[in-house]
Amino acid sequence: MSIFDNINIKLSIVIPVYNEQNTIADIIDKVLAVDLGSIRKEIIITDDGSTDLSPEIISQYSEKLKELVQFHTSPINIGKGAAVRLGFSYSTGDIIIIQDADLELDPNEYKRIIEPIMAGQADVVYGSRFLIKRENIPLLSRLANRFLTIMTNLLFGCSLTDMETAYKAFRRDALAGISFRCVRFDFEPEITAKLLLAGHAIHEVPISYNPRTAQEGKTISWIDGFDAVCTLIRCRFFDR
Repeated sequence: MSIFDNINIKLSIVIPVYNEQNTIADIIDKVLAVDLGSIRKEIIITDDGSTDLSPEIISQYSEKLKELVQFHTSPINIGKGAAVRLGFSYSTGDIIIIQDADLELDPNEYKRIIEPIMAGQADVVYGSRFLIKRENIPLLSRLANRFLTIMTNLLFGCSLTDMETAYKAFRRDALAGISFRCVRFDFEPEITAKLLLAGHAIHEVPISYNPRTAQEGKTISWIDGFDAVCTLIRCRFFDR
């Protein structure tokens, strides 16, 4: 019998969105189609002030699938961290996973990501793009990620390979008592740092990755890298 059968667990899938009209319908369809055995799903989509057709597309799903898809929106663009935190506030699942609204990551890998949590082996699981060697990630992105991951390992005594991964999953109670202040991409290092400081070891599993370019809508920049460095230092030494 599979670990995913005959178990009363709910998975909250938090999808932050900002101007993703070209991919959001595909992502929602993929998430809806994922077979998780007897695990129940709730899909919480938080739009961060999109100015394209994303809200209209999402609304069609939430109106048609009211029991499964929640839609919450911000009137202005604040940042990915704010959208994720909004999703957390509405989550009721035993396990929470973050799903980006682009097509870089594959929802069919949810089982691989949450299995260590289901088996009681971990409270927090990250999907790592670097546990398997791949050549489709631009060199600059690999170097930046490597630098930030090494910095995280040195500051917090861990051995991660992909701190900046978007696929982060955790038991709901792992977030209990942790407060967040970051609202943009600096939320990624903040949540990692604060989970580690709270005593949660982070388990990694390999995932696939299909990176998109800036022309296709990727918005992260060197400024976000600088913010990540500052956030790691602040969390380690000043924000205890």
